[in-house]
Amino acid sequence: MDATPAPFVPPAPKPRTSPPSTLEMMRIVYRNPLELWGEPSYNQPWISVSGFGGPLVVANDPGLIRHILVDNVKNYRMSTVRQKVLRPILRDGLLTAEGDTWKRSRKAMAPVFTPRHIFGFAQPMLKRTQDFADRYVSGTTVDLARDMTTLTYDILAETLFSGEIAAPPGTFEAQIDRLFETMGRVDPLDLLRAPDWLPRITRIRGRKTMAYFRGIVADTIALREEHLAKDPGSAPQDFLTLLLRAEGPDGLTRGEVEDNIITFIGAGHETTARALGWTIYCLAESPWEREKIEEEIASVLARESDPVKWLDAMPLTRAAFEEAMRLYPPAPSINREPVEEDRYGDLVLRKGATVLVMPWTVHRHRKLWDKPDAFMPSRFHPGRRDAIDRYQYLPFGAGPRICIGASFAMQEAVIALAVLLSRFRFDTVAETRPWPVQKLTTQPEGGLPMKVTARV
Repeated sequence: MDATPAPFVPPAPKPRTSPPSTLEMMRIVYRNPLELWGEPSYNQPWISVSGFGGPLVVANDPGLIRHILVDNVKNYRMSTVRQKVLRPILRDGLLTAEGDTWKRSRKAMAPVFTPRHIFGFAQPMLKRTQDFADRYVSGTTVDLARDMTTLTYDILAETLFSGEIAAPPGTFEAQIDRLFETMGRVDPLDLLRAPDWLPRITRIRGRKTMAYFRGIVADTIALREEHLAKDPGSAPQDFLTLLLRAEGPDGLTRGEVEDNIITFIGAGHETTARALGWTIYCLAESPWEREKIEEEIASVLARESDPVKWLDAMPLTRAAFEEAMRLYPPAPSINREPVEEDRYGDLVLRKGATVLVMPWTVHRHRKLWDKPDAFMPSRFHPGRRDAIDRYQYLPFGAGPRICIGASFAMQEAVIALAVLLSRFRFDTVAETRPWPVQKLTTQPEGGLPMKVTARV
């Protein structure tokens, strides 16, 4: 019997062996924050330092993470730097809102993301993925990163907006890339906590793109309001209608409605798109893992046509997706700030400190994972998944602010993988040299060029 091949170790920055200078750190944070972290970040339970931006704590210990995100969550708000990056894009959307504004938005959206509603999305997810797969021509090379953005946007538009997003066809992918390239970066002035009246180059460069997305939102709302006015009974009872009906004196303001729409149009699909791309890339570099998943998918599709049941019926496929999210967490940084001084054991978390819960470092931590840099879906296989501490694996966050769309994303991912991998095999080519870069999400710099071959 052949020995099992050594697991694939996908590309990632090597931990730094010495701290950067202040100027170098600002350059790294602007270019790619994933390259900032040194050996202690991957070996210590936490790091507490004082930098030019004030006190900084990097939390890796699962108990400390639980303390921050769950047990003492009321003492933590979004960090100032994070808000300076995201609020110009999302304003009072669900990802950036706090206090009563966040509670109103979460309550308004909750009905859409119940299990019953999510199961109802399975067939539209399947149809959109099948239609998307029909575009592929065997033997061609595609940029899978760009394609997964298109696919997940199509699914989002169909499920949450009933296909009624007023976006010109063929323009969305380039605009979303532009948005993350400009406004998705940390501006050096934000690190210095400079006053807001000082102009940020990143914001200036992104104004045109931001106007594009705000225009989509205004046109989308106008289309739906016209539909509701003409025939309220025939209007789709989807995410968009729910938000509009939540508007009022005791509900959401018009600004909050718009901000939540742009949050989901601009970012709601992005995390799943990146995770799907990284999953297919890692499987292409691990053909022995891909073969197991192809067999599982073929077996399930032969006996089960209902996509609602695929998530539970395809544990190996799900495990590959979860492992890709471990290595390339869609949201690589969760940023908090203590409202009042806090303690955890002998660690003091000072008022106003920047507290980073970094899925990027937690997911690759030497004390928490065996072979942490390797692609090993088996760690998420049945019988092993339960051994992973809840707070050492955070692809969707944790606590009250856990991603509201986590179940939506998991169902979407397994359906997409089942369709794509049953019909095609994706292989790397000479130009496939992705490098993980943090621009809000963990993106493959250089894209994911891959050859598409029909499976017979």
